[in-house]
Amino acid sequence: MPTPNWLRRRGAKPQAADDKLWEICPSCGERIFIKDLDARLRVCPKCGHHFRLPALDRIALLADGDFDEIAENLTTGDPLGWSDRIPYREKTQNDRTKSGLLEAIIVGFCTIERMPAGLGVMEFNFRGGTMGGVVGEKVTLLVEECARRRVPCVLVTASGGARMEEGMIGLMQLAKTSAAVERFGELGLPLVSILTDPTTGGVSASYGFQADIVIAESGAAIGFAGRRVIDQTIRQKLPEGFQTAEFLLEHGQVDMVVRRADMKAALANVLRFLTSARYGAAEARRPKSA
Repeated sequence: MPTPNWLRRRGAKPQAADDKLWEICPSCGERIFIKDLDARLRVCPKCGHHFRLPALDRIALLADGDFDEIAENLTTGDPLGWSDRIPYREKTQNDRTKSGLLEAIIVGFCTIERMPAGLGVMEFNFRGGTMGGVVGEKVTLLVEECARRRVPCVLVTASGGARMEEGMIGLMQLAKTSAAVERFGELGLPLVSILTDPTTGGVSASYGFQADIVIAESGAAIGFAGRRVIDQTIRQKLPEGFQTAEFLLEHGQVDMVVRRADMKAALANVLRFLTSARYGAAEARRPKSA
């Protein structure tokens, strides 16, 4: 005999914090079986909300299954001897346990629909994806190695900005990564950034928006300062949807907004277009034989 509707409504509602089988959509409140959510690339089946995707899952989504990591053993120390309720070394160790990664970004090389490319993917579960000395170094190494191999570079961002526990060292990474991107651009090689939820602070102020093509994932929160900070600073009511991917597209700050399920195909199309344009321009400059 089927369970009456009134009895189903009286059942305990699973909460994400204490139920390992279900997650609650923060947008529509839908209860989603975690296995079903993972099968849908962590996109809510009811409202289309894009849950945050771990870096390793993002690599699996974009690469052809041949990702070869570089600079994998770089780890941060404690350059400032940061003093806090929880020591910095303990914080990073906790993040390594939580995320399964050594730092807030993974960089390496792969093919994307059979096209060779460098790929860097940030992990928000490691210090909120903040950019310290190691993150800046790994981004720079990836860009420079892409230049050496003459292949496109793709950077997937998810960050709260510069890492406060590294102070000026963290802030210096904005200039360091921006300089690497500038040198890369002078070679005429394609750089694509994919802005995911959230992309803010120093990452949005540096390589996040410096790419040839800037793609935003649907629904991502993107900006520099947080909404509350801006509210309190300018004391004006902000527009509806302010700092969402769709709002930025409407105002010309990103080139395209793409749903997660379509991201690999869209990225591959962009890379094909940019590489064919570069090779076409190089061919046009080549002297014609007599």
